[in-house]
Amino acid sequence: MIGGSFALALRKHFPDVTMIGFDRPEVAERAVTRGAVQHVAGDLASTVRDADLIYVALPIAGILEALPVIAAHAKPQALITDAGSTKTFICREGAKVFSNRARFLGGHPIAGKETSGIERADADLFRDSRYALIAAENDTDSRVTAFAALLRTIGATPVWCDAETHDWAVGISSHLPQLLAMALASVVRDETDETGLPLALAGPGVRDMLRLAGSPYGIWRDIAHTNTGNISRALDRLVQAVEHLRRNLTSKELEQEFRDANEVYGNLQKRE
Repeated sequence: MIGGSFALALRKHFPDVTMIGFDRPEVAERAVTRGAVQHVAGDLASTVRDADLIYVALPIAGILEALPVIAAHAKPQALITDAGSTKTFICREGAKVFSNRARFLGGHPIAGKETSGIERADADLFRDSRYALIAAENDTDSRVTAFAALLRTIGATPVWCDAETHDWAVGISSHLPQLLAMALASVVRDETDETGLPLALAGPGVRDMLRLAGSPYGIWRDIAHTNTGNISRALDRLVQAVEHLRRNLTSKELEQEFRDANEVYGNLQKRE
């Protein structure tokens, strides 16, 4: 879905660009049908050999497996970037295999849906979104500055940071909400009885909270394995916050917690 959306966004804003894709045959065929790519290569090496920009949209384990192959076949002038949701492991591998070759730039689009697949790709997915780039904002490599400009063209705002800072931040802002949705879904499921209650009385609030519960395990397995420490710390903080609320259900402190939560929500709304 991410790779297809990026390809459709490029086609929308740069209609003359030539795009070659590589994936499982049935997926690649659907990508051609959707218009995400014009051509499909038979293997990864031939896909990347003549490319100026190589966009790796795979689960994290797949990215780590693909990078050495890409490094061996990409031309020296190429820019390679990924869309993985954690960056420390990926950027460490990228620095190793691309040390004297093409430029690797770690990336993470802060955009997506709870569903996956090329069928759900959207050319406007990146509009008004943030896009993490693992580099210094003053990086003088023309390939990096060109990619940042490309992101702005398709509607995204680059956010520059190092890999460790990125993984700490998304551990709180992305990975914790996913696990919180799963925990809430577990409680709702376990508490629902033969009458269908309480699920039968669930309204938009529960649906909104549980949107992330529809996310596929195949993506999140690698995230949990490569950001374990940050996610564990985020869960510890959540447990502390829940215990604080439990202790203050009938105290004046609860009002302040609502004010603080309203402020965070308001700040998020201002970003849109």
